[in-house]
Amino acid sequence: MYSIIDIETTGNGIKGNKITEISIFNFDGREIVDEFTSLVNPECEIPYFITGLTGIDDTMVRDAPKWKEIAHLVLEMTQDTIFVAHSVNFDYNVIKNEFSNIGITYSRKKLCTVRLSRKLIPGFNSYSLGKLCSALNIPLTDRHRARGDAHATVLLFKKLIAIEGAASVFKTFLNARSQEGTLPPDLPKEAFEKLPNAAGVYYFKDQKGSIIYVGKAIDIKKRVLGHFYNKSNKEVRLCKATHDIDYELSGSELVALLMESEAIKKHYPQFNSSQKRISKEVAVFSYEDRNGILHLAYNNLKHVSNPIATFSTIADCRSFLEEICQGHELCPKFCHLQENAESCSHYSIRNCRGICRGKEAIVTYNDRVKSAIKAEKEKNKNIIIPEKGRTPNERAFVLLAEGQYKGYGFIEKTEPIQGLDDLENFLERKRENVDTKRIINWYLRKFPHRSIPLSHPTTP
Repeated sequence: MYSIIDIETTGNGIKGNKITEISIFNFDGREIVDEFTSLVNPECEIPYFITGLTGIDDTMVRDAPKWKEIAHLVLEMTQDTIFVAHSVNFDYNVIKNEFSNIGITYSRKKLCTVRLSRKLIPGFNSYSLGKLCSALNIPLTDRHRARGDAHATVLLFKKLIAIEGAASVFKTFLNARSQEGTLPPDLPKEAFEKLPNAAGVYYFKDQKGSIIYVGKAIDIKKRVLGHFYNKSNKEVRLCKATHDIDYELSGSELVALLMESEAIKKHYPQFNSSQKRISKEVAVFSYEDRNGILHLAYNNLKHVSNPIATFSTIADCRSFLEEICQGHELCPKFCHLQENAESCSHYSIRNCRGICRGKEAIVTYNDRVKSAIKAEKEKNKNIIIPEKGRTPNERAFVLLAEGQYKGYGFIEKTEPIQGLDDLENFLERKRENVDTKRIINWYLRKFPHRSIPLSHPTTP
């Protein structure tokens, strides 16, 4: 037995979405054996754009039953049946959430008529309910009302179930291991199956082949599957718009992060929010006060002419100052880790030699500040970061020269490398930006011993 269902909602994603109308047809594979249709009081206002789409307004649902008043009927009608809908994950998850809100766990096997149609009647440009009904001469009345759409889905389902070979397709789709019920409605299973369990970047594409989301992962296939299980509003909209997924291998997380950053800035995908915003970089600089004491401080990069180091957040900047202060026995007060204090009393940095209390000569303290600045500017100036390659016979590298990110590359392990000139042949040159600096600084702080210093800079 199948319960073929359609709902109308307030349109607020999954968790905030409330049902305004529901229609259920119980279908035994040959004919309709039961029906239930009802408006539902969502106990909240219906947005104007939803009323414009469905015709359902606050007045129509004011005296309609609330979900808790019809929940038992929905439970009874769908008991021991297979939940069927066009783009089933949307209807199923909204109904499941409505049950959850009243303390009931709802679980049913499910089938999606979009995915079934793609498999059993391939070749259409669109598998929307309206386009399919038009192409297959299925009558569709009261579009965007629950009963009209549900009844049209019944007629579509009846055609699908009669197609030769449909029984084995249905059996495969209902297999819990098939993941057919989890995949986005317009994503061919083959597009998901080709994804590797390896590090790299992946690209969600829409119907036109445009990239709408870029992500990175240590395990691409596992991470992509995570998008399908995520029921946040953004993820639901992303999955609904996804028609294909492509990928590039990176070999390692670091290279994947750099590839992802570049791809986001190149394609400006609709569903990526991070790294599209213009970041305000923070810079560390030095200055001498009226007493001749050298300070280390930070400000917005645009106000700093000769930065010692730059960061994407104030938190990262302060962490850097704490490290340099601790490592060179500098004063937290004169590193601007403490403000409006006569002398330093930092909770963790306690090795100040007393410059803030007049117990250390200014020239001696300033020499240590200058030494710290020099060491920082020389650190990571010319380095290579070795990484895992995309295959067992390959290695990857990330190159920094003159303190700037120059790009990454891949080399066969058998390839002899004598110096920077050899690396140039394999280097994929990239532009440095605030995000690549943030990524590399994070990596070097997390793994300070993985980089290899180079004696000579590469050619710019």
